[in-house]
Amino acid sequence: MQAEPRWLEDQEREAWISLAQLMFLLPSALDAQLLRDNNITLFDYMVLSGLSMSEGRTLRMSELARTLASSLSRLSNVVKRLETRGLLRREPDPCNGRYTVAILTDDGWDLVVKAAPGHVEAVRRYVIDGLTDEQIKALRQVACHVTARIQAGEPACTEEPRPI
Repeated sequence: MQAEPRWLEDQEREAWISLAQLMFLLPSALDAQLLRDNNITLFDYMVLSGLSMSEGRTLRMSELARTLASSLSRLSNVVKRLETRGLLRREPDPCNGRYTVAILTDDGWDLVVKAAPGHVEAVRRYVIDGLTDEQIKALRQVACHVTARIQAGEPACTEEPRPI
């Protein structure tokens, strides 16, 4: 006999619905701003931004995928499109040719520098400016906790946030 589902209590259901709405609305709003102002998506921006903050503006594709919580195949498709636009290039990893690195080009750097102020303003407008310091800390803790559970085996966030 199948066990009865553990239905959500009213407060749990309301929290879940609020989170689900956030998961759909926020990326769409950030995509719209970045597409309008810079002709890139949020995911494109996160790729370029991640490379811009890496030593030598270079990362292994596998590390970039991990940092973005993305599949390697999704990242490869996006990187291919960004490479076609001249915003980055791919090369074999000089330390181990079995890996591929993504390298931010000067045009990619210029675009991420141009896009960053508008993106940060949108993040502030939609998320940060409406929260207290305690709420921001709680948001980070909840996001890290849920992310760690999904990634099963990944450590929860440390005191120092990862770049991006």
